[in-house]
Amino acid sequence: MAGAPVTRHHDRVTVPRQQIRAAFTADTLTVYQAYPPEIADAALAAGRFVAPFKRERMTWIKPSFRWMMYRCGWALKPGQDRVLAVEISRTGFAWALSRAALSGYDARLHADRAAWRRQLKHSPVRVQWDPERSLRLAPLPYRAVQVGLTGEAVHRYVDDWIVGLRDVTPLARAVHDRLTAGDEPGAAALLPVERPYPLPVEVARVIDADPGPATDTGRA
Repeated sequence: MAGAPVTRHHDRVTVPRQQIRAAFTADTLTVYQAYPPEIADAALAAGRFVAPFKRERMTWIKPSFRWMMYRCGWALKPGQDRVLAVEISRTGFAWALSRAALSGYDARLHADRAAWRRQLKHSPVRVQWDPERSLRLAPLPYRAVQVGLTGEAVHRYVDDWIVGLRDVTPLARAVHDRLTAGDEPGAAALLPVERPYPLPVEVARVIDADPGPATDTGRA
């Protein structure tokens, strides 16, 4: 498995280089998105994404809370100042990953660049691996996943996969406030618990990921 190599520290196995970690239950997992208030408020009121959210645009979902905080600057960046926790079905997430194309060409996984470009053009889902972030948002030696949805995948996400939406902007600000005050243990205690997410081997192969635990009911 190409995504299986792990980082090591003092000969101790730590985290696989490319592994999905998420807050999840037996049936759902949580992803994060950041939006301006007008999109976030409309979505929270409707319980799903509605106008001014645009289905025609690619939308990126992120299982890593810390990576989301890196992207939105603890919900302080203009246009990304409202962070939503979106609970989606695991069956929907599996549908997306099994149809994904990697955002970058990899000679280990693609016959050639032309084959990769064809896959990218025809897939409704894009997977991108970026360095995971520490509590202080510094890059870590292992990666977090972003999943981009377009076309059919966006419609399925909005209409079928979403189980619930929560505004976690206050949580983002609370963690940031504790960090600003120098209380790293207090900030860390507020973070959502994210665990290695189990993937079927064939799905892990598609997205170049470590498959995670062999079985998991979603219980902590």
